[in-house]
Amino acid sequence: MLKQFVTVMPGTLAVALLVMCLSVMLTVGEGKDKPISARWRLWGFSIGFVAAIIFASLRATAVINQRTFVNFPVLVCAIIVDVLTIIVIVTAHHTTKNWHKRPVLLHVSNGVAAVCIALAIFYALPDVILQLTIFVEPGDPVFTSAMLLRALGFLLGVGASVVIAAIFRTMRSTAVRPAFTFAALAVAVILFVQHFTALIQMQQDLLMYMPLSLFTLLVWFINHNTQLIMAQAWVFIVPAIASVIAGFRMPMTGANEAIVRTHKAFRRRAVAASVWSLIAMIGVTVTLTVGVAEINKTPTLSPPESYSLSKGVATIKFSQVADGHLHRFEYKAKDGTTMRFIIIKKNGGAYGVGLDACDNCGDAGYYEKDGKIICKKCDVAINLATIGFKGGCNPVPFPYKAGNGAITIQTSDLDALSAHFKL
Repeated sequence: MLKQFVTVMPGTLAVALLVMCLSVMLTVGEGKDKPISARWRLWGFSIGFVAAIIFASLRATAVINQRTFVNFPVLVCAIIVDVLTIIVIVTAHHTTKNWHKRPVLLHVSNGVAAVCIALAIFYALPDVILQLTIFVEPGDPVFTSAMLLRALGFLLGVGASVVIAAIFRTMRSTAVRPAFTFAALAVAVILFVQHFTALIQMQQDLLMYMPLSLFTLLVWFINHNTQLIMAQAWVFIVPAIASVIAGFRMPMTGANEAIVRTHKAFRRRAVAASVWSLIAMIGVTVTLTVGVAEINKTPTLSPPESYSLSKGVATIKFSQVADGHLHRFEYKAKDGTTMRFIIIKKNGGAYGVGLDACDNCGDAGYYEKDGKIICKKCDVAINLATIGFKGGCNPVPFPYKAGNGAITIQTSDLDALSAHFKL
C-alpha cells in the first residue's frame, strides 16, 4: 500500500495544484454572468484524462512499446504552453478585472490554461494509471488482501493530491492576491522546469554538443526531482503567511455586531487555512522523504542458525525447521569462502534445500515477508514448490538426504559450489 501511495501522490500532485491554481486565478462571475470560456479548463482536464487512459492502455497491452515518439512532441508543445501559462498567471489580475470590457483576453487565457492542463495530464498520468497493472501478481488470485491494500494505496495517493490542492485553495479568500499569484506562478515555473528537463534528458543522445553548465544543471534537476515536487507544495507557505497576517490585521471592531462577527469569522478562516496548509506541506515532505526511504529500505537477512558439523557432514534436525519458515545456515568452505544455505519445509512434509544464492542474482540472498520467500536483489517471490530445481530466481540446489529425523548434507557438495559466493 505504501509503495503505491508514494508513487501515485507525487505523480498527481503537480497536476492537481496546476488545475487548482488556474481555477483560482481565472475564475470570474457566477451563474449566467460567467464567460463562455468558463468550462474550457474542465474540457481540457477531461480530454487530457481520457487521452492518458488510452495511452496507458496501449502501453499496457504492448501496442505501444516505445513512448518516446509520443512524449517528445507532447513535451515540446507542453514547454511552449507552459511559457504561455506563466504569462497568463502574471497577467491574470489584469485579465479578470473588468473582464466584460475585454472578454477576448479572458477567452485566450482560458484556452491556454485548458491546453496546459490537458498536456500536463496526458504526460503525467499514464505512469500513474499503469500502477493499476501491478495490483495482482502473476499466479495470484484476483481478490486478495495484498491487492486490496495496493488499490487502497493508489486511491489514497490520488485522494491526497486532491485534498492537498483543496486545502491550498482555501487561502484564495484570506491571502492577498499577490501572495497567491506568487505561489501559482512558482507551480507553473517548476512544472516548466520538469517538462524541460524531461525533454532534454530524452534527447541528450541526439544533441551534438551540450555545454557543461547545461549538462550540470540537467543532472541537478534530475537528481532533485523529489525536491522540486516538495517545492511545489512549499511555495504555498507565502500565501499561508500572508493569510495569517491578514487575519490578525483584521480589526475585531465594526459599525455593528454583524460586521464584528464577519471580522472574527475571517480571522478564524485565515488562521485555519494557514494551519491546514502547513500540515499539508509537512505531509508532502514526510511522504517523499520518510515514505520513500521506507519502501527503498534494504531488507536485512536473518542471522544464520546453528547446526552440527562432524566428519564432513552437516546435520539439521527436522524439529529445527518444522515451522514452515525460512531457516538460514552458514558454512565456511575449504577455500575460505563463507557460504549460506537455506532450508524451508514445504507443504506435504517435503523440504526445500538450496544455496542462499541463485544463478541470476548471485549471493544477494532470500528473505521472508508475509509468508513469501523473496529475492533480496530482484524482489521476486519464488514458488516454494520449485525450490530444489534449477532455473529462474531459485536457490542453487545441491544433494542432501532427509531421514531419521534430520537433513544431512555432505560438505564436499557445498565446497563444490563455493564459486556462487564469489560472483
